[in-house]
Amino acid sequence: MLSNIRIVLVQTYHPGNIGASARAMKTMGLTDLVLVNPRCYPDPEASRLAAGAEDVVNNATVVSSLAEAVTDCVQVVGASARLRSYPLPHYDEPSEMATSLVDNASEAPVALVFGRERFGLTNDEIRDCSHQVSIPANPDYGVLNLSQAVQVLAYETFGAWRRRPDSDYQAPRHASAPLPTRQQIDHFHEHLSRVMHASGFITQPHARTEEQLRALFDRAQPTRRDISLLRGLLSSLEDGIRDT
Repeated sequence: MLSNIRIVLVQTYHPGNIGASARAMKTMGLTDLVLVNPRCYPDPEASRLAAGAEDVVNNATVVSSLAEAVTDCVQVVGASARLRSYPLPHYDEPSEMATSLVDNASEAPVALVFGRERFGLTNDEIRDCSHQVSIPANPDYGVLNLSQAVQVLAYETFGAWRRRPDSDYQAPRHASAPLPTRQQIDHFHEHLSRVMHASGFITQPHARTEEQLRALFDRAQPTRRDISLLRGLLSSLEDGIRDT
């Protein structure tokens, strides 16, 4: 499904923006990049700013018009910071656009189109789109770099895809550190109590300090490694107490 989602950049002026956009795409699982009349391509700056997404840059398709870039697409969404006189269905929320785009991508190619850095898409290019989308931003300063706009809409698209029941998306999981057994926890608290009494930290026979410390460590959920480290510290303190 994600392979059916195309990112189209129209007349990109700075080659670095091509690389940065490719990087934004790849982090969200998108690889189909089409360039319409880029000023400089290929270019070392594009590859440099791709930072690991050089394959997306190198495999990009170059065409001479937006119409050619989207000729096989069933939905074409133009990203625009302002509404045009040409009436098109408009998504005020990128999340709504992403859901629709992903639904259509399950059947055929779709495209997200981004215009020039300085003035975006022309009215004629908007006519090659089926929809428009805007990214909500600060009304006093709603300026996004080209690659930032690609990242925002690619993120929304990836999110819409991974929430689908048929995506089979599984987030990477970090290996969790083993937790101590209750016996190991009890031995730790016995050790802690012994050191606190030996050091004179606890002097009252019915002090609630030990109970509060037990609750504190239960909330902290220390790992076995944490408990081992703490017991090593307690053993060192015990040795110091004996020497005094």
